[in-house]
Amino acid sequence: MTDPAPEHIETARLRRSPRYGAFLAAGAALGLLVALVLTFAFDGTSTTSDAGVTYSTGQVFGFLILVCIPIGMAIGITVALILDRRLSRRTRDVLIDHQHLLDEE
Repeated sequence: MTDPAPEHIETARLRRSPRYGAFLAAGAALGLLVALVLTFAFDGTSTTSDAGVTYSTGQVFGFLILVCIPIGMAIGITVALILDRRLSRRTRDVLIDHQHLLDEE
């Protein structure tokens, strides 16, 4: 037979917070999409660098990925931090009731 132990009531602070990993992944995906759009928006075959070197589409995409993904991740984490600040204002105190069941054999 199980007998309930004495109850223990505590106060806890309830607060929502964003998942930072999801915002980082969304920022990286946004950076990848921007790099893809920029790769095909500006065709690099008509203009060359001062050294006369032409870059393939894959090389241009790779260079843009190196720049756009970290910028997208920085934007994503900035949005997450702003949301975290705004959601921290909505904290509230709740009562938690702990009950431990003791099993007697």
